[in-house]
Amino acid sequence: MQLAHVRLHVILARNASFGVVFRGPSKSVLLIKWNTSNDTFQSGQWLKGRIYERRCDLSPDGDLLLYFAANYRDPYYSWSAISRPPFLTALALWPKGDGWGGGGHFLSEKRIALNHRAGEMELATNFSLPKWLTVKPFGDRPGWGEDDPVWSERLKRDGWTLVSYPTRTKGDYGAKVWMEFVPPIIWRKRNPMWPKRYSLEMSITGMKEKDGPWYLTEHSVIRNENEMDRIGRTDWADWSQSGDLLFARHGCLYRVPCKRGILATLEDAMKIVDFSKSQFKARDAPDEARRWPSK
Repeated sequence: MQLAHVRLHVILARNASFGVVFRGPSKSVLLIKWNTSNDTFQSGQWLKGRIYERRCDLSPDGDLLLYFAANYRDPYYSWSAISRPPFLTALALWPKGDGWGGGGHFLSEKRIALNHRAGEMELATNFSLPKWLTVKPFGDRPGWGEDDPVWSERLKRDGWTLVSYPTRTKGDYGAKVWMEFVPPIIWRKRNPMWPKRYSLEMSITGMKEKDGPWYLTEHSVIRNENEMDRIGRTDWADWSQSGDLLFARHGCLYRVPCKRGILATLEDAMKIVDFSKSQFKARDAPDEARRWPSK
């Protein structure tokens, strides 16, 4: 696989120093657990299919993953499931059957909002939920839309603010980029430790690049409200709980440390791991990953 075609997406737990990494692109995906306090990684299972990572969510403590996946084959075609990272073996599975909706949010450790229509809320045969877990429909129109509204609502919950939205789009399905946004979709998030000094900007300039990503995304760091350092084309970026800058590009994860309120320059970004050479390997989930945690 060409290096430029390897893409990473990350979801960070909001109450713990853990995250999950989806290593794609879309026809086979590896789930990886990331301890962000010491940058150690545990590779788990691959899925031969598509995981819609922007419709997924991680429980606040990072112990459970709610994900939406599809292989468009019998018996389910597509489904939402809960698993224990870094494994994808389902503890609960809701058949979906199409590419609309799916996934959802962890409202708390014990409550989830499932993005399924009314007739799609039943668990698959031989699956059950623990008594401590409550499931409700997501939003006003559950089961519709695509990445939105699940993704945008998760961004807002996790501290991002929408500052720009397109007034028009330029579409050309024969061009290298199918759709361009004018102006770009722009989200910003302040540094959790130094909110007045640093912000992170995510700019989505278009969708569906030939031989490229679905979302054309760039990130920048804004220093002292007005100085912008452009990271450039990136798959993902966010702040760590300690205020470090984290970002993903070309199958690698990087960290820019922030010590005593001083964020290092982008030239000082440290490559902490390279998943670009990872190859599919079938793996069974251990017994622990096949049991619900006690809450």
